Amino acid sequence: MTGRPPAQDLDGARVAVVGLGASGRAALEVLGTTGATLWGHDAAESALDAARESGEVPADTTLSAAPDPVDLAERVLAARPDVVVVSPGIPAVSPLHVRATAAGVPVWSEVELAWRLQARRPDGTRAPWLTLTGTNGKTTTVSMLASILTAAGENAPAVGNVGTPIVRVAAAGGADVLAVELSSFQLHSTHTVSPQASACLNLAPDHIDWHGSYEAYRADKARVYERTQVACVYNEADPVTRAMVEEADVVEGARAVGTTLRTPAVGQLGLVEEFLVDRAFIAERHHAAAELATRSDLAHLAPGGADVPDHVLANALAAAALARAHGVAPEHVRQGLRDYAPGAHRIELVATVDGVAYVDDSKATNAHAAAASLGALPAGTVVWIAGGLAKGASFDDLVAAHRDRLRAAVLIGVDREPLRGALARHAADVPVIEVDAGEDGDVMTRAVAEAARLARPGDTVLMAPACASMDQFRNYAERGEAFARAARELRGSR
Repeated sequence: MTGRPPAQDLDGARVAVVGLGASGRAALEVLGTTGATLWGHDAAESALDAARESGEVPADTTLSAAPDPVDLAERVLAARPDVVVVSPGIPAVSPLHVRATAAGVPVWSEVELAWRLQARRPDGTRAPWLTLTGTNGKTTTVSMLASILTAAGENAPAVGNVGTPIVRVAAAGGADVLAVELSSFQLHSTHTVSPQASACLNLAPDHIDWHGSYEAYRADKARVYERTQVACVYNEADPVTRAMVEEADVVEGARAVGTTLRTPAVGQLGLVEEFLVDRAFIAERHHAAAELATRSDLAHLAPGGADVPDHVLANALAAAALARAHGVAPEHVRQGLRDYAPGAHRIELVATVDGVAYVDDSKATNAHAAAASLGALPAGTVVWIAGGLAKGASFDDLVAAHRDRLRAAVLIGVDREPLRGALARHAADVPVIEVDAGEDGDVMTRAVAEAARLARPGDTVLMAPACASMDQFRNYAERGEAFARAARELRGSR
């Protein structure tokens, strides 16, 4: 072990990249320009083949596969690397993390690598980062933020846990500012990033199996605030986010900025009747507020013509706060929110059949996200398609809080007991149908057909699974596409 390489100089360093998906291949490609000696590792031989065929991995990279986690850790550390760059797919409790830490080998995320290898501008500075995390709403908020920054005339890609691998964007240069979505997995191995402004949107138990405990999950989420330069944005409705800010080691002068769905106090952004307003980033904040947008500017984000959901307003306020910390004018906040178009599989109306709306929220991979979807719909009108990989989560609070929304529930997935039990305990009068994949493996067509049978005109069939997708689908996008296809085929059959 030769010690930690200098921040911007990896020439001659021995670097192992573990996990050869898109971010791992991008990391190797960029590292190939630094003069480092490279190894690439994955659990699957097929990933090595894909890496070779991609053309992204330098030809002199030594590639190795080991499906057993202990064997993988031994292979990685046997080459005595100076740094290990890990995929988010490698859990914090894995033998690799544990043994590398014990051996004193630095473990970096792709985000950490991107920060260290970010291209300098002609004046020697780097494009600032606006970072955000949270249990839910990250992708929506970072996309809103990028839209606002773009409306202000900035080249501002959304990167990190979304879009093009951040290491590739950062190393190429050319961006004016980066809107960076960070997962708890990425934050776990991120050590030196110093964002201009940062935010944690909310916190609820999730990914406990990856982190080992809720306390470890919370600690990794809190890392988003470390070394913040201008503003740490927190959610007034989620006190733990304020506590994270209070505990963070920030740059001198950085301040806490709250967001609220109520009338904001000094130092906050919030709502005054129909208006989204700022009382944090204006000189007159002690006796005035700056109008940023109105609810009507977000009306295109309301499902089925309903009122704009609270979680959409909360996301918009967080995006606005980060943009204002960067110096964006109020009129550009308004325009960016008007311009923002939500991505697929996020409360997306995909079909209307016999007066029933079919809404795809496959991105709702935990209870907190599913609660936002259920809470946006009227009582007694939802046929809920849910289930998948529960990841050790409990659904009692979710069902107890939203059982009045449910007309019926259709359960999919291989891990149905946690949802089945929660429905039995807190919504015993709600009909529950369980659907297996069948011989052809097409679980979603069966689930949609059952939901259609249970729904009435004016209802919504909501696919907000509250679970991960990898038990029956490659990812949440494939799950959402299967739902949309089944709904549209149902319409065709009518």
